[in-house]
Amino acid sequence: MSVKSAITIKGTKDGLVFLLDDQCDFTSLLDELHEKLDKHEQQLSGPLVHVFVKLGSRRLNEEDKERLRYIIRKQGNFLIQSMESDKTPEELEAEKNAVKTIAGIVRSGQTVHHQGHLLLLGDVNPGGTVICSGDIYIMGALRGTAHAGCDGNEEAVIAASLMTPTQLRIAEVISRPPEEWTSAEPVMEFAYLRDGVMEIDKLTHLHHRRSEHMPFKGV
Repeated sequence: MSVKSAITIKGTKDGLVFLLDDQCDFTSLLDELHEKLDKHEQQLSGPLVHVFVKLGSRRLNEEDKERLRYIIRKQGNFLIQSMESDKTPEELEAEKNAVKTIAGIVRSGQTVHHQGHLLLLGDVNPGGTVICSGDIYIMGALRGTAHAGCDGNEEAVIAASLMTPTQLRIAEVISRPPEEWTSAEPVMEFAYLRDGVMEIDKLTHLHHRRSEHMPFKGV
């Protein structure tokens, strides 16, 4: 009966991916890797090869990472590009709630897509579109189209320093006619859903609605 290998090496257009079993003993894993690379030394020698190491759920300290790097580097032509463990549920949740900041103007014909929350330092011109799975915060004029909660998140909001959009959309709810969004007040406002209907309010009132859902503090 054959013993399952703890190491799988796959070739891609970018180089080699080392898939390392995350359940076996680490010392045994190193021994097998050393043996495998020594065995195929002739086939694996030659031009520079980029290597991407996937650790699965295993977490390594810096000393163990260096032991792993040493064995792979001995090949001579292997250049390690990354050494990654799978993200924990907590890390995935933190990533989901992180706010990405970009600066610039979204011009007519341009579309910005983002998975998560987005802070845009600039304007969205008529004909420009911003689409996010989370919240959209625009430190500038929103004159184009914004779609927050595009994956169905009805808790998402759209905020802008100047709210004069062509269209607003949160989850599957589309805004009322654009002229109804024109505000005489020079304050930052946000659009949100209340009982399936889109409403607008001053951004300073956002924390009253859902402080536990805020992607960052201080707003």
